Amino acid sequence: MDILFDLDGTLVDPKPGLIGSIQYALDKLGRVVPPAEELVWLIGPPLRISLPKLLGSTGHVEEAIAHYRERYVGGAMYDAIVYDGVTDTLAALRAAGHRLVVATSKPHCYARPIIEHFGLSGYFHTVHGPELDGTNDHKADLIAHIVRHDGVDPETALMIGDREFDVTAAACNGMRAIGATWGYGSAEELAGAAALCASPRELTEVVLGLLPPGLKDRSEGQG
Repeated sequence: MDILFDLDGTLVDPKPGLIGSIQYALDKLGRVVPPAEELVWLIGPPLRISLPKLLGSTGHVEEAIAHYRERYVGGAMYDAIVYDGVTDTLAALRAAGHRLVVATSKPHCYARPIIEHFGLSGYFHTVHGPELDGTNDHKADLIAHIVRHDGVDPETALMIGDREFDVTAAACNGMRAIGATWGYGSAEELAGAAALCASPRELTEVVLGLLPPGLKDRSEGQG
């Protein structure tokens, strides 16, 4: 079975580097810089979707993104923490015979080095994210691209993420989702998911519980 993983808020907590880069961009634009806790809602959605809400218009979005990337690529992208239990869960799911794929709203040219930096690249078949120009910014478009590119069967695949748009994007592609409530989305926000997990360690049991009977028997046999 194919299992798609969101990155920010699911595999890693990106708050220090990501929010710090947004604050840097706001300062460069001469805007008021809110404290970090007031900006955590920006973790997850693509910047071209979230920044107009923050800035109040689309007028300076591309300029803000350029400032953001200046700091982010300068090293802030690695200012993150892998959630406790993630590596054990990835190892267990790989050992059970599942193919793991990263499906992130972060541009893939940033996501791949982040995955490699934190020693996670060996667990994943591929890493997918939008292009820098905004292509596949919408998660539903990204998942559709992954389905085509990697030959994923949506009926048996799962999307694991911490925000509502992970759940809705999976549904748009005929795929079930598991809500990662250890990230930045609440249980209420993730109510449309097939299941909720409070920690990465719960994922293996939950994933096996959602498998069709034949696939479940094979996964248990490999354990």
